[in-house]
Amino acid sequence: MTGEGLEASSGAPARPAAATRSDHYKWWVVVMLWFTCFFNYADRQAIFSIFPRLQEEFGFTDTHLGWIASAFMWVYALSAPLAGFVGDRFRRRNLILGGFLFWSVVTAATSGCARLWQFVAVRGLEGLGEAFYFPAAMSLASDYHGPRTRSLALGIHQTSVYAGTIAGSWAGAWFAERMGWRSGFYFFGAAGVVLALILAAFLREPQRGRMDPVETNPEAHPSKPAPFWPTLGKMLRSPTVVILLIVFVGANFVATIFMAWTPTFLVRKFGFKLAAAGLSGSVFIYVASAVGSPLAGWLADRLSRRIAGGRIIVQGLGLACGTGFIYLVGMTSSLPTLLVAMTGFGLCKGFYDSNIFASMFDVIEPRSRATAAGVMNMVGWTGGAFGPLYLGWYAEHGRHAEEAANMSEAIARCSPIYLAGAVLLFLAVTVLRKREIRPVAQ
Repeated sequence: MTGEGLEASSGAPARPAAATRSDHYKWWVVVMLWFTCFFNYADRQAIFSIFPRLQEEFGFTDTHLGWIASAFMWVYALSAPLAGFVGDRFRRRNLILGGFLFWSVVTAATSGCARLWQFVAVRGLEGLGEAFYFPAAMSLASDYHGPRTRSLALGIHQTSVYAGTIAGSWAGAWFAERMGWRSGFYFFGAAGVVLALILAAFLREPQRGRMDPVETNPEAHPSKPAPFWPTLGKMLRSPTVVILLIVFVGANFVATIFMAWTPTFLVRKFGFKLAAAGLSGSVFIYVASAVGSPLAGWLADRLSRRIAGGRIIVQGLGLACGTGFIYLVGMTSSLPTLLVAMTGFGLCKGFYDSNIFASMFDVIEPRSRATAAGVMNMVGWTGGAFGPLYLGWYAEHGRHAEEAANMSEAIARCSPIYLAGAVLLFLAVTVLRKREIRPVAQ
């Protein structure tokens, strides 16, 4: 018997939302997942803001720091298919909360590192623990929110990514300046353990596919999960899915560069102090993303009822508009222009991010959603993990004598990646929507 058989409601018939308490509880689920994801990103982000401290204390080069950043991402990516496979077969609440406890303990253990291999190993373990969150959480949230509210719910959830990134970046630097860099990891690790234990009393497992109407999706209420390899084959035979995967690689490549290197970039090029760089390097981008993500989710839910591929259109608009802002971030020497460009990039990033999984779920059956999310994370983060390594290497070996100038050039060169992604998404909508993408039922 699979873990699915352990779900108390797995055999129950779907009930109308009005006949249950799910109308209110489904939004509480978003709140609970929001706080879990907040720590997911705060814990992974905290180390990036202290890169200058690690260089001072341990003599790490930029390439070494690139390896530390990429270790998390590669293990995260390689673990994602397993996380998705497990997420379609076992109780997702247990995977979410168990992963939360695991990565919180690993975060606290980071404070004991003193050698390069130890930082790489701990970051890899962090990636392993966090890999189980998104496939399970996106699948679970989609079983509380049907097509009419799915983008909005996932868009609101996405704001926790930005809040966690800001908090991890700023708090990691703040602790480093006042109490030593190790204290921040103790704080985030302990707080995560406490919250995971509290949420265990409130987070419930839903029936899979309960919010997808049977009349439009005969497999909305399956008795067992879809096998992994047929699911993977179906994904790779779908032109829409392939395009979404390719674009996610490019978007993640850019995002991981900003995530890992923006604080150091501000210290080197604009002379920021560590805590100010940790805050400014995240707040302008991710507050704007937090505004853009739910707005884009709301827009995508409404557009998808009228236009096939409406969610993908919103994503494409975000990437197209973000192209110029990325170039400005890299090339400007004016601090006010930099802050405006970072804000504009963040807003556009939110438009893309809010529909990463919702667009995929429009063409993936409910019983395969965790697997699909795992595959998507594997592909996107495997490619994205090269971003921090690329920038660290180019900072040392680029054509300019100053590392700050090389970093500027490397960031600016990311703008064509966003532009190419936008073109691919619009191609998916215009060419493929009659075959695979349907408007959401009214």
